[in-house]
Amino acid sequence: MSGIEGKVIAITGASSGIGAATATYLAEKGARLVLGARREDRLNAVVDQITSQGGSAVGLVIDVTRREDLKRLTDTAMHRLGRLDVLVSNAGTMAVSPFDELRQDDWDAMVATHITGLLNGIGAALPIFRRQRSGQFVNVASTAAYVVKSPQAVYAATKNAVRTVLEGLRQESTDGVVRTTAVSPGFVNTELDSSIDNATVREEIRRNMDAFGMPPEAVAEAIAFAVDQPSGVEIGEIIVRPTLQN
Repeated sequence: MSGIEGKVIAITGASSGIGAATATYLAEKGARLVLGARREDRLNAVVDQITSQGGSAVGLVIDVTRREDLKRLTDTAMHRLGRLDVLVSNAGTMAVSPFDELRQDDWDAMVATHITGLLNGIGAALPIFRRQRSGQFVNVASTAAYVVKSPQAVYAATKNAVRTVLEGLRQESTDGVVRTTAVSPGFVNTELDSSIDNATVREEIRRNMDAFGMPPEAVAEAIAFAVDQPSGVEIGEIIVRPTLQN
Protein backbone atom coordinates (compact mmCIF):
# COMPACT_ATOMS: atom_id res chain seq x y z
CA MET A 1 0.00 0.00 0.00
CA SER A 2 1.36 3.39 -0.96
CA GLY A 3 0.16 6.87 -0.11
CA ILE A 4 -1.42 8.07 3.11
CA GLU A 5 -5.15 8.19 2.40
CA GLY A 6 -6.97 5.37 4.13
CA LYS A 7 -3.98 4.09 6.08
CA VAL A 8 -4.51 3.24 9.73
CA ILE A 9 -1.79 4.99 11.72
CA ALA A 10 -1.18 4.83 15.48
CA ILE A 11 0.83 7.63 17.09
CA THR A 12 2.22 7.80 20.62
CA GLY A 13 2.93 11.08 22.38
CA ALA A 14 0.09 12.56 20.34
CA SER A 15 -1.22 15.18 22.78
CA SER A 16 1.18 17.99 21.85
CA GLY A 17 4.25 19.00 19.86
CA ILE A 18 5.44 16.72 17.07
CA GLY A 19 2.83 14.06 17.86
CA ALA A 20 -0.13 16.43 17.67
CA ALA A 21 1.22 18.12 14.54
CA THR A 22 1.77 14.74 12.88
CA ALA A 23 -1.73 13.58 13.78
CA THR A 24 -3.28 16.74 12.35
CA TYR A 25 -1.20 16.61 9.17
CA LEU A 26 -1.84 12.92 8.48
CA ALA A 27 -5.56 13.36 9.16
CA GLU A 28 -5.65 16.10 6.53
CA LYS A 29 -4.10 13.58 4.13
CA GLY A 30 -6.87 11.08 4.81
CA ALA A 31 -5.25 8.77 7.35
CA ARG A 32 -7.36 7.05 10.01
CA LEU A 33 -5.72 7.62 13.36
CA VAL A 34 -5.44 5.92 16.73
CA LEU A 35 -3.75 8.38 19.07
CA GLY A 36 -2.12 7.62 22.40
CA ALA A 37 -0.82 9.93 25.13
CA ARG A 38 -0.81 10.30 28.92
CA ARG A 39 -2.62 13.65 29.18
CA GLU A 40 -6.27 12.91 28.55
CA ASP A 41 -7.47 16.50 28.25
CA ARG A 42 -4.80 17.48 25.73
CA LEU A 43 -5.32 14.25 23.80
CA ASN A 44 -9.07 14.79 23.62
CA ALA A 45 -8.47 18.30 22.29
CA VAL A 46 -6.39 16.91 19.41
CA VAL A 47 -9.00 14.26 18.63
CA ASP A 48 -11.81 16.84 18.74
CA GLN A 49 -9.91 19.17 16.42
CA ILE A 50 -9.37 16.42 13.87
CA THR A 51 -12.91 15.03 13.96
CA SER A 52 -14.50 18.51 13.85
CA GLN A 53 -12.74 19.01 10.52
CA GLY A 54 -14.01 15.73 9.11
CA GLY A 55 -10.98 13.59 9.98
CA SER A 56 -10.88 10.17 11.60
CA ALA A 57 -9.26 9.84 15.03
CA VAL A 58 -9.75 8.03 18.32
CA GLY A 59 -7.74 8.67 21.47
CA LEU A 60 -6.52 6.38 24.24
CA VAL A 61 -4.76 7.31 27.47
CA ILE A 62 -1.57 5.24 27.44
CA ASP A 63 1.91 5.12 28.94
CA VAL A 64 4.45 3.72 26.47
CA THR A 65 6.52 2.24 29.30
CA ARG A 66 3.69 -0.27 29.89
CA ARG A 67 3.53 -3.20 27.46
CA GLU A 68 -0.18 -3.64 27.98
CA ASP A 69 -0.86 -0.05 26.98
CA LEU A 70 0.90 -0.42 23.63
CA LYS A 71 -1.00 -3.67 23.07
CA ARG A 72 -4.23 -1.85 23.82
CA LEU A 73 -3.31 0.85 21.29
CA THR A 74 -2.62 -1.63 18.49
CA ASP A 75 -5.61 -3.80 19.43
CA THR A 76 -7.87 -0.76 19.18
CA ALA A 77 -6.66 -0.14 15.64
CA MET A 78 -7.39 -3.74 14.71
CA HIS A 79 -10.77 -3.98 16.41
CA ARG A 80 -12.12 -0.62 15.27
CA LEU A 81 -10.45 -0.16 11.91
CA GLY A 82 -9.49 -3.66 10.85
CA ARG A 83 -5.75 -3.18 10.40
CA LEU A 84 -2.67 -1.22 11.39
CA ASP A 85 -0.39 0.17 8.70
CA VAL A 86 2.00 2.41 10.63
CA LEU A 87 3.11 2.87 14.22
CA VAL A 88 4.69 6.27 14.90
CA SER A 89 6.60 6.11 18.20
CA ASN A 90 6.97 9.72 19.23
CA ALA A 91 6.55 9.81 23.02
CA GLY A 92 9.56 11.49 24.57
CA THR A 93 11.09 13.27 27.52
CA MET A 94 14.16 15.51 27.63
CA ALA A 95 15.01 15.44 31.32
CA VAL A 96 18.65 16.41 30.76
CA SER A 97 21.02 17.51 33.52
CA PRO A 98 24.72 17.35 34.44
CA PHE A 99 25.85 13.93 35.67
CA ASP A 100 26.96 15.37 39.01
CA GLU A 101 23.35 16.11 39.90
CA LEU A 102 22.71 12.35 39.90
CA ARG A 103 19.13 12.66 38.69
CA GLN A 104 18.81 8.91 38.28
CA ASP A 105 15.01 9.00 38.16
CA ASP A 106 15.31 11.24 35.10
CA TRP A 107 17.82 8.86 33.53
CA ASP A 108 15.41 6.00 34.13
CA ALA A 109 12.54 7.98 32.62
CA MET A 110 14.45 8.64 29.40
CA VAL A 111 15.51 5.01 29.08
CA ALA A 112 11.99 3.78 29.81
CA THR A 113 10.30 6.18 27.41
CA HIS A 114 12.71 6.11 24.49
CA ILE A 115 14.06 2.55 24.59
CA THR A 116 11.53 0.45 26.50
CA GLY A 117 8.70 2.40 24.86
CA LEU A 118 10.16 1.68 21.43
CA LEU A 119 10.53 -2.03 22.21
CA ASN A 120 6.99 -2.19 23.60
CA GLY A 121 5.74 -0.73 20.34
CA ILE A 122 7.65 -3.30 18.32
CA GLY A 123 6.33 -6.08 20.53
CA ALA A 124 2.75 -4.92 20.01
CA ALA A 125 2.82 -4.10 16.30
CA LEU A 126 5.31 -6.53 14.76
CA PRO A 127 3.05 -9.61 14.98
CA ILE A 128 0.27 -7.61 13.32
CA PHE A 129 2.56 -6.47 10.52
CA ARG A 130 3.75 -10.04 9.95
CA ARG A 131 0.18 -11.35 9.73
CA GLN A 132 -0.81 -8.56 7.33
CA ARG A 133 2.37 -8.95 5.32
CA SER A 134 2.88 -5.18 5.55
CA GLY A 135 3.59 -2.47 8.11
CA GLN A 136 5.89 0.40 8.97
CA PHE A 137 7.60 1.60 12.13
CA VAL A 138 8.39 5.32 12.26
CA ASN A 139 10.37 6.37 15.32
CA VAL A 140 11.35 9.86 16.37
CA ALA A 141 15.04 9.97 17.30
CA SER A 142 17.12 13.17 17.46
CA THR A 143 20.17 14.89 16.03
CA ALA A 144 21.53 14.42 19.57
CA ALA A 145 22.18 10.83 18.50
CA TYR A 146 24.90 12.16 16.17
CA VAL A 147 26.44 14.97 18.19
CA VAL A 148 26.63 14.58 21.96
CA LYS A 149 26.53 17.90 23.78
CA SER A 150 26.76 18.40 27.53
CA PRO A 151 24.59 17.82 29.53
CA GLN A 152 22.61 15.64 27.11
CA ALA A 153 24.61 12.40 27.25
CA VAL A 154 21.87 10.11 28.58
CA TYR A 155 19.28 11.64 26.27
CA ALA A 156 21.65 11.24 23.33
CA ALA A 157 22.39 7.63 24.28
CA THR A 158 18.70 6.73 24.29
CA LYS A 159 18.14 8.40 20.93
CA ASN A 160 21.16 6.59 19.51
CA ALA A 161 19.59 3.37 20.77
CA VAL A 162 16.49 4.15 18.72
CA ARG A 163 18.59 4.22 15.56
CA THR A 164 20.43 1.04 16.55
CA VAL A 165 17.25 -0.93 17.28
CA LEU A 166 15.63 0.16 14.02
CA GLU A 167 18.71 -0.76 12.01
CA GLY A 168 18.72 -4.22 13.58
CA LEU A 169 15.01 -4.62 12.82
CA ARG A 170 15.60 -3.47 9.25
CA GLN A 171 18.27 -6.11 8.75
CA GLU A 172 15.81 -8.77 9.93
CA SER A 173 13.07 -7.41 7.66
CA THR A 174 14.47 -7.45 4.15
CA ASP A 175 11.59 -9.64 2.92
CA GLY A 176 9.58 -6.55 2.01
CA VAL A 177 7.05 -6.93 4.81
CA VAL A 178 8.19 -4.46 7.48
CA ARG A 179 9.67 -1.03 6.82
CA THR A 180 11.52 1.07 9.40
CA THR A 181 12.16 4.80 9.48
CA ALA A 182 14.02 6.91 12.02
CA VAL A 183 13.24 10.62 11.91
CA SER A 184 15.90 12.67 13.70
CA PRO A 185 14.87 16.28 14.35
CA GLY A 186 17.09 19.06 15.58
CA PHE A 187 15.67 21.86 17.71
CA VAL A 188 11.88 21.93 17.48
CA ASN A 189 9.81 24.57 19.21
CA THR A 190 7.75 22.36 21.53
CA GLU A 191 7.06 21.94 25.24
CA LEU A 192 9.81 19.32 25.66
CA ASP A 193 11.91 21.69 27.73
CA SER A 194 9.29 21.53 30.50
CA SER A 195 10.69 18.13 31.54
CA ILE A 196 14.07 19.71 32.43
CA ASP A 197 14.38 20.41 36.17
CA ASN A 198 17.74 22.20 36.03
CA ALA A 199 16.76 25.85 35.54
CA THR A 200 19.97 26.88 33.79
CA VAL A 201 19.79 24.05 31.27
CA ARG A 202 16.05 24.55 30.77
CA GLU A 203 16.47 28.25 30.04
CA GLU A 204 19.26 27.60 27.53
CA ILE A 205 17.21 24.98 25.68
CA ARG A 206 14.20 27.31 25.69
CA ARG A 207 16.27 30.19 24.28
CA ASN A 208 17.45 27.98 21.44
CA MET A 209 13.94 26.75 20.73
CA ASP A 210 12.61 30.30 20.63
CA ALA A 211 15.56 31.64 18.61
CA PHE A 212 15.65 29.11 15.79
CA GLY A 213 13.57 26.03 16.60
CA MET A 214 11.52 24.56 13.77
CA PRO A 215 7.75 24.34 14.04
CA PRO A 216 6.64 20.77 14.80
CA GLU A 217 4.79 20.78 11.48
CA ALA A 218 8.18 20.52 9.73
CA VAL A 219 8.81 17.18 11.41
CA ALA A 220 5.24 16.08 10.69
CA GLU A 221 5.86 16.62 6.98
CA ALA A 222 9.07 14.55 7.17
CA ILE A 223 7.15 11.70 8.83
CA ALA A 224 4.43 11.95 6.20
CA PHE A 225 7.05 11.79 3.44
CA ALA A 226 8.28 8.44 4.75
CA VAL A 227 4.76 7.07 5.17
CA ASP A 228 3.75 8.23 1.68
CA GLN A 229 6.31 6.06 -0.13
CA PRO A 230 5.28 2.99 -2.14
CA SER A 231 5.56 -0.34 -0.34
CA GLY A 232 8.76 -1.20 -2.20
CA VAL A 233 10.55 1.94 -0.97
CA GLU A 234 11.97 2.33 2.53
CA ILE A 235 13.15 5.70 3.82
CA GLY A 236 15.58 4.46 6.46
CA GLU A 237 16.38 7.77 8.09
CA ILE A 238 15.53 11.44 7.81
CA ILE A 239 17.49 14.22 9.52
CA VAL A 240 15.63 17.51 9.70
CA ARG A 241 17.09 20.48 11.52
CA PRO A 242 16.86 24.28 11.53
CA THR A 243 19.24 25.91 9.09
CA LEU A 244 20.71 27.94 11.98
CA GLN A 245 21.52 24.95 14.17
CA ASN A 246 25.21 24.11 14.61
